[in-house]
Amino acid sequence: YVLAAASLGGLKLALNLGRGFVGERAVRRLRAAIMADVHAASGPERGIEIAMVLDEAEPVGTFVGVCLSEPLLQAGVLVSTLAYLAFLHPLMALVTLAVFSPQPVFVPLMQRAINRRVAARVGLLRRISGGLVERPAALPGPTPAELDRLGGVFRLNMGIFGFKFSMNFLMNLSYHLGVAGILAVGGYAVAAGEAEIGTVVAFVSGLAHMNDPWGDLVSWFRDVSVTRTKYDLIVRATLGPVAGQA
Repeated sequence: YVLAAASLGGLKLALNLGRGFVGERAVRRLRAAIMADVHAASGPERGIEIAMVLDEAEPVGTFVGVCLSEPLLQAGVLVSTLAYLAFLHPLMALVTLAVFSPQPVFVPLMQRAINRRVAARVGLLRRISGGLVERPAALPGPTPAELDRLGGVFRLNMGIFGFKFSMNFLMNLSYHLGVAGILAVGGYAVAAGEAEIGTVVAFVSGLAHMNDPWGDLVSWFRDVSVTRTKYDLIVRATLGPVAGQA
């Protein structure tokens, strides 16, 4: 047991170190590419360059480290668990699968709303960064325009939180409705002599084991979507005004 636990821990350590190494290399290369492509000597453009190098490149590059390993790992766990449940009782396996069926509908819709706010937030932060570069040192405090931009960032962040936590609420609700559905179908099957109590317990446990990798896959999809939005904004900025108007 100790050997198995140590081996599993070593594999996780190697995986995390590998992810971190790949992600940090991607961050370094992206920052170098931004610094090579953006030639802003002064003014607001200089502030935008600073924001892209120091802030925007980090989440985009870091995601590279998990963009392949995470979906492969979680999808493997999900498929193997579902296959085992289908082997035990096909009807309850369909109920389990139906638990997740609404999520491919509302998750992309809500994520698109989040992406729009993320893009607007990045634009506001760039304007704030550009304004700081030109800001006279003698000013005692933020100007009304700066306060308005800060308020805009706050409102966008709260909008992102609203959609994000609402999505989590709907996903949790789907899971608990699935548990109720399994208990209903399983209870009927037990009463009819078509299944045993142990099978129903196994399905409830299996649904819990499926919920975690499914949630990780949804989180990965959300990260993909947000990262693509941020990367597109970086590309437009590095290509110049013509790309920004496209």
